[in-house]
Amino acid sequence: MVEAGAWWTVPAAPAMLLGFAVLAVTADAALDARDAGRPVTFSAAVRPFLAVPRALLSPPRRLPAPDRLLWRAGVVTVPVAAVLSTLVVPFGDHVVADLSVGVVWFNAMEVLTWAGLWLAGWGPDAAFSLVGGYRFLAQGLAYELPLMFALISTATGARSLRVADIAGAQHGLWYAVWMPFAFVVYLAGVLAFSFLGPFAYPAGRDVADGVLGETSGADRLLLQAGRWLWLASGAAMAVPLFLGGGAGPGLPAWAWSLAKTLLVLGLLVYVLRRLPVIRADRYLEPAWVVLIPLAVLQALVPALVDL
Repeated sequence: MVEAGAWWTVPAAPAMLLGFAVLAVTADAALDARDAGRPVTFSAAVRPFLAVPRALLSPPRRLPAPDRLLWRAGVVTVPVAAVLSTLVVPFGDHVVADLSVGVVWFNAMEVLTWAGLWLAGWGPDAAFSLVGGYRFLAQGLAYELPLMFALISTATGARSLRVADIAGAQHGLWYAVWMPFAFVVYLAGVLAFSFLGPFAYPAGRDVADGVLGETSGADRLLLQAGRWLWLASGAAMAVPLFLGGGAGPGLPAWAWSLAKTLLVLGLLVYVLRRLPVIRADRYLEPAWVVLIPLAVLQALVPALVDL
């Protein structure tokens, strides 16, 4: 039985999300050191965090004519939307907000990131950041529909948009087993709305880091934190949607949720370092011609089973 609204879940949810994000960054830094042929030491794993104090103290970059209000709103929106998305994610037997439309809420917060990242690219009034914002919109048009059909597949199987109902409806057979294509599409969508790994095109080096290029100091730190917070949030949401939530033998529900979340997060970090960056224009055609039709067919499977 999932309990909603316990007072301690309000601070616990963002704290746990931050902890998962820190673990993801640490693992990514360790893999980076290994790939570069350097020894994987504690100092190598925590190297990204050593730059945080310096970033907090650095002054913002001065530009000729930025729209600072829109720019700041976009920068703040990305991490805030990631934190808000976790309100409907059950962890074990507890959830902050047990909404009847929890899947819709999660997807709405992810779509809100579109607006935030676009504003972060538009606000500086600079060419490269604007190109990065356009790249994210083009990429989003290609990944969003398959992702939505993947979410619809799980909701259809459970006949509910409530996340706890979806976790409870799996009855020992995870949706990742009999909806494997939806699971893969969902994981790809997590990388895409985190704009990491193969979907890091909006922050590409060929356009001087794109949406990140003109940010500095705390603003850049917020955008970078937003990327990893979204990766952690997507990993946590995969557990109730596709891996049965906190169900499992021998251990309490929270332990199973923790173990499954770490497993998915580790898989995502590994994949984002192994796949090359995909240009949005090369991703559009297979997304529309292949992924969307297959995602629709996947969504029909639970619909036919229900009928």
